[in-house]
Amino acid sequence: MQAYFSEFIGTLILILLGNGVVANVVLRKTKGNSSGWIVITAGWGFAVAIAAYITGWMGGAHLNPAVTIALASSGLFEWSQVPGYIISQMLGAMAGMLVVYLNYKLHYDETSNGEDVRGTFCTAPAIRSNLYNFICEFTGTFVLLIGIRGITYSEVFKTTFQSLGGEIIGTVGIMGSFLVGILVWAIGLSLGGTTGYAINPARDLAPRIVHAILPMKNKIDSDWSYAWIPVLAPILGGVFGSLVFDFIIKL
Repeated sequence: MQAYFSEFIGTLILILLGNGVVANVVLRKTKGNSSGWIVITAGWGFAVAIAAYITGWMGGAHLNPAVTIALASSGLFEWSQVPGYIISQMLGAMAGMLVVYLNYKLHYDETSNGEDVRGTFCTAPAIRSNLYNFICEFTGTFVLLIGIRGITYSEVFKTTFQSLGGEIIGTVGIMGSFLVGILVWAIGLSLGGTTGYAINPARDLAPRIVHAILPMKNKIDSDWSYAWIPVLAPILGGVFGSLVFDFIIKL
């Protein structure tokens, strides 16, 4: 249960800080309004690093169904735990989005552009093309997973935690969470301008569900015709990235 709770709270923090920075930049009359893409990508990178540092020692800090499924595909995670992890991630992402909304409620009310409002919940492509949008999300998550695998592969970045009685209770990366945050920042800066780089099904789908449910001023549709791309493409891209890393280390 601790691992599942860690995925819930970690993904909550991820979305609270990640979509929080989007809300700060996009919504009207915030102090961060119009501060730009650099602020958004940096905020998301920091969100990943902080959430991973807080929860990594408990459950591995997947915080992303694409990561969970990719690691299971590589034999590094039990398939029996995959459903519980994904459910925890989805619920955490929904809860995190609700907290973002509560914090920015007055600014949501001031924002008349429905696309801007929806953009603080979920991603949308800059130029709509199912094929190329799919390729972009696939590529971003491929880089994410091959990067995560590379960062966490070396024992140099790991330390072991023990209880007061000397029992080993977990092993986490000393620098790993920080470097994964840098990795997400790099993906956002280099590849994120096309689709908003969801690279995480829970990050996109769970807040999209919240957007569909919440009664809000100036609300438009939740763009369900696009919603399958930031779910399926990250899963396939992540699995491919992890399997390519498996191939590399076996050469």
